[in-house]
Amino acid sequence: MKIYADSATDLPLSYFQQADVELFPLRVHIEGNDYEDIIGIQAKEVYDKIREGHQPKTSQVSPETFLKEFEKLAKNGEQGIYVAFSSALSGTYNTAVMMRDQVVESYPDFQFVIIDSKAASLGYGMLVKKAVELRTQGLTVAELETRLYDIAPHIEHYFTVEDLDYMARGGRVSKTSAFVGGLLNIKPVLHVEEGKLIPIEKIRGRKKVIKRLVELVGQTGFELEKQTVHISHGDDEAAALELRALLEEAYGIQNFEIQMIGSAIGAHVGPGALSVFFYS
Repeated sequence: MKIYADSATDLPLSYFQQADVELFPLRVHIEGNDYEDIIGIQAKEVYDKIREGHQPKTSQVSPETFLKEFEKLAKNGEQGIYVAFSSALSGTYNTAVMMRDQVVESYPDFQFVIIDSKAASLGYGMLVKKAVELRTQGLTVAELETRLYDIAPHIEHYFTVEDLDYMARGGRVSKTSAFVGGLLNIKPVLHVEEGKLIPIEKIRGRKKVIKRLVELVGQTGFELEKQTVHISHGDDEAAALELRALLEEAYGIQNFEIQMIGSAIGAHVGPGALSVFFYS
């Protein structure tokens, strides 16, 4: 069984290679050039360009890419599963479903499931990791689909951004809100609910918002000391390490994974974004 995921997982390329997961890279457009995320451009380059004043844009996986891959799989009589970036944040899931259905018309026995992760960044990556773990247990495609849809709602996402102006450029918040927030040093706390970004609080100051993230983890996490808590950051490793230290001190968490937020999401949240993901 083949497992597919796209680059919005924010998992490193080495993970895809070692775990035998096929990568669908999203695309990054910057300074008139078009790149495949992870393969053709690295997140650090994108953050540096944003700091220089450039505004990168992103686009989903092309229909042709899906069609070519799905047809190849069907012709070989293979089956698989694509754990996709949240349909509320990208059109990739819907495009993949259309291309899969087109292939099924020619290959009615083609068994290929597309999961709407309703997740982003390492929250999405956590679900992909769970799919890999379940594959080793010998589950069928249908069984894997059921288990992943049971698990996905329990993956929590909380994050903040350093500068609301980055989200305003990408149309995620109004320019007025970004301007006022900047003047007052306001840092939003956002949550992912049903795959959508939902602002839930406004905190004044970076230190206070990081402490608030720690509190939210404690309020909603389940058996945190037994989990691997995932942290992603917008080229601000110091903030990620601070968050890890506070979580370890507060809840005795020992296992963490820290990754930089990739180009596809980083282009919209900007340098300094900070996220934490865990099971509730």
